[in-house]
Amino acid sequence: MTTLNLTINGRAHGPTEVRDELTMNDYLREYLGYTGTKFGCGAAQCLSCAVIVDNPDGTSNTMPTCVVPAASFNGKSIRTVEGHAKNGELTVLQKSFIDHFSFQCGYCTAGFVNEGQVLLERLAKKPVARADLDKTILDAFNGHICRCSGYVKYYEAMRDVVLADSKRYLV
Repeated sequence: MTTLNLTINGRAHGPTEVRDELTMNDYLREYLGYTGTKFGCGAAQCLSCAVIVDNPDGTSNTMPTCVVPAASFNGKSIRTVEGHAKNGELTVLQKSFIDHFSFQCGYCTAGFVNEGQVLLERLAKKPVARADLDKTILDAFNGHICRCSGYVKYYEAMRDVVLADSKRYLV
């Protein structure tokens, strides 16, 4: 057993006793009711289960939850897809995904939203040249699998968000 303490979407959770082998995906869904994080492939290959980990140095990255024990997240601060909208208002990225109808079944959407948010935060700190934008988005979304083949729409939605605020994200 492990005693788990972590922050999720700005709210402290724990201490909670969990089995050492309990995955973070199961902890989020079964213990806390966060059902936006999906269980896709069960092998950390599709990344529909990816959440954002906020690092102490101010950077963020995504991390799969389907095969990673909840104990590995002890003491960390994470964000799930439920943590993006504020006061019922979707983020610009979420709105863009809807406007582009980037998803069909929606199963992979949480992973793409989280990855896209991490990319926006990274670009706000370290903008890229316009010529490198396409590759930057493709690299960020690499590894995320959409079984409905929404890749182009996710890409276009992400690109539109960056281009709409080009002074912030591009050099």
